[in-house]
Amino acid sequence: MKTYKLFEQTTIGSVSLLNGIVMAPLTRCRAIGNIPNELMAKYYEQRSQAGLIITEGTAPSANGLGYARIPGIFNREQVIGWRKVTNAAHGNGGKIFVQLMHCGRISHPLNMSEGSRILAPSAIKPAGQMWTDAKQIQDYQMPEAMTAEDIQSTKDEYISAAKNAMIARFDGVELHGANGYLLEEFISPVSNVRNDTYGGSIENRCRFVLEVVAAVAEAIGKEKTGIRLSPYGAAGDMPPYPEIDATYDYLSKELNKLGIAYIHVVDHSVMGAPNVPLSIKKCIRKNFTNNIILCGGYDLEKAENDIQSGLTDLVAFGRPFINNPDLVERMSNNWPLSKDLKMDLFYTADEKGYTDYPVYINETVTV
Repeated sequence: MKTYKLFEQTTIGSVSLLNGIVMAPLTRCRAIGNIPNELMAKYYEQRSQAGLIITEGTAPSANGLGYARIPGIFNREQVIGWRKVTNAAHGNGGKIFVQLMHCGRISHPLNMSEGSRILAPSAIKPAGQMWTDAKQIQDYQMPEAMTAEDIQSTKDEYISAAKNAMIARFDGVELHGANGYLLEEFISPVSNVRNDTYGGSIENRCRFVLEVVAAVAEAIGKEKTGIRLSPYGAAGDMPPYPEIDATYDYLSKELNKLGIAYIHVVDHSVMGAPNVPLSIKKCIRKNFTNNIILCGGYDLEKAENDIQSGLTDLVAFGRPFINNPDLVERMSNNWPLSKDLKMDLFYTADEKGYTDYPVYINETVTV
């Protein structure tokens, strides 16, 4: 029988993992009032065979909220709620990082608390719409261009949220620098047209991201800090730009200097986004000496091949974890994966299409 490195114990930063399978962050919108709950704890517990769980995008502050019913980690009730989740995940030997996602301009006032502000590096309205529970589909709004004071206060919010994650007993923090949210909005010249030290050149556009990463790493430990990137991603009205390769070449080198635990690179080309050239993945691999996680369109054999080749250290699976809560066991036993994926229930509010997917029943009878 073929042996797979994917199923071997490994480490990421200072965290020991049961295997190299990562549950990718998946927005599921079950946090009523932006507070994690028992239903979410059950969902993550069901999937805790993964070596590492990365939670759904979680707002580091009230200004960071964007979608309806996404969780936060900026007040006491949220921290208490997250403890239910981390306790559940740890109960089966799993490890779990919280993904801090400041939505930036990808937001709407109806999904935010009173007094919150939609912030972005520049006052550029993204194309598109989003769901609100109050008035259903609404156009994105014009964001406020962040002042120097906003930049500092937002960095402070990331630090506070990372410290809250440690109180909630997370094993680490992933900073969401992908998919068109605030950190990527600073990286891209499409959404960042500032003329101060945070805009213009590649170095300036990467400055805010690197400052946030450095601050979080100092607050909780670089070995507990990771970041997700999406070069060539199109989410959040982020069209490609000529300097993409040079930008991520520079950014990955600078992240390597900070010594953080990992870079998580997501490739959404199988879902219709632009193709992510192999060359940029190899570039990041070459520049960054700690762990790499790759995500996007993987099956078992492709994951194993990329680990064996050295292109990545761990592989993240997203949608397969939705309808296969026992994904690790199914793959390790070569059991079939469920194809019953209820996409119309991805972002609803209850257990349907969330915690009601069955595990595989092995009907083989040994005599």
